Amino acid sequence: MRSACRIVREILSLLKEEVKPGVSTLVLDHLAEKQARKMGARPAFKGYSGYPYSVCCSINEQVVHGMPGDRVLLEGDIVSLDYGVVYDGYFGDAAVTLPVGRISESAEKLIRVTSESLDLGIDQACPGNRLSDISHAVQKHAEGQGFSVVREFVGHGIGKSLHESPQVPNFGLPGKGIKLKPGMVLAIEPMINQLGPEVRILGDGWTAVTLDGGLSAHFEHTVAITENGPDILTSVC
Repeated sequence: MRSACRIVREILSLLKEEVKPGVSTLVLDHLAEKQARKMGARPAFKGYSGYPYSVCCSINEQVVHGMPGDRVLLEGDIVSLDYGVVYDGYFGDAAVTLPVGRISESAEKLIRVTSESLDLGIDQACPGNRLSDISHAVQKHAEGQGFSVVREFVGHGIGKSLHESPQVPNFGLPGKGIKLKPGMVLAIEPMINQLGPEVRILGDGWTAVTLDGGLSAHFEHTVAITENGPDILTSVC
């Protein structure tokens, strides 16, 4: 899993350098697939439940599962890149939300708070804690900063499959759910909205957007729970 996650973070780092006004999301997708295969990995999303691309590229009000295409990134956009690979039978998964050129102060705050929410959730991924301690930490920070937490999409266990038990919500009371133990690996992924939490799915059957048209941000790390606390396997994303 360390090898799979290393490939994910290296490719996401490469994609970050390419995010700029005038670049199409399909160019980012082709680059991600090419690099994965060059490194001996396979894109985890392509073909998963029929999804036809390697990267989920979600722009502005798109929450998750945005499909790459001819749409060109514009100055002031924000774009979430969600990417995973399978390498030697094991999966890695991560996401990051990036500014396209200069963005508004409100968009900057949304990105910052979503990233901070992920960090605070990861801090709770320690042996002896309960699963919902992660969830509560995310929700408390995001809502405390005036944002809302998406309910329809959650994090997940990860290992020999892309999505494994348990689900990892980004909301809930602390002290609930399974007890966390060394050896567990979780994909923790807050999806935080600028306005309300409600979402809808577009006609392509994949792209989730905010119901009110507000911006959305998404960050994710694959995190191993160890005796010494959380080990962020995708740590450079």
